[in-house]
Amino acid sequence: MIEVRFHGRGGQGAWTASLLLAHGGLKEGKYVQSFPAFGPERAGAPITAYTRISDEPIDIHSGIYEPDLVVVLDPTLLGPSVVEGLKSGGKIIVNTSSSPDEIRKQLGLGEDVEVWTIDATSLALEVLKRPITNTVMLGALLRAAGIVKLESLLEAVRERFKGEVGELNVKVIEAAYKEAKRG
Repeated sequence: MIEVRFHGRGGQGAWTASLLLAHGGLKEGKYVQSFPAFGPERAGAPITAYTRISDEPIDIHSGIYEPDLVVVLDPTLLGPSVVEGLKSGGKIIVNTSSSPDEIRKQLGLGEDVEVWTIDATSLALEVLKRPITNTVMLGALLRAAGIVKLESLLEAVRERFKGEVGELNVKVIEAAYKEAKRG
């Protein structure tokens, strides 16, 4: 079982990213869970969203306290809470213009954690013309950890977002998949 924790702010699409990832897993016949956790529902408030994907039935029905993967949609959230519980051998994928080594140092991470970065905000503005980074981060996540096949995720995105919006999100996911950098 793979457990993913997304960190974002209200309105950035962290929960949508979690749902799209889970939907990609469903397309491959996997067992999935996706759920959010947030305080007051308002734009800009910090939120977390969670995804579990497994080849076997999932019997756990609690939050994710020791994720395999952490995805940070908003770099202003970087701090101890985003890496809390991250498993040794885990990976963190961060929306930032900083290098993976800079993020490793900033968060005090050891060599047992793989750090991936992408300037998701710039890529989203370029392709989507909006600073919504959730699908960008999904492309980077799949590059860092092939949880589901890229084709499965793209199919889920096209089902969720129709027409031009869907195709722009597919384009940004494919670009992020190529551009994500590992430290």
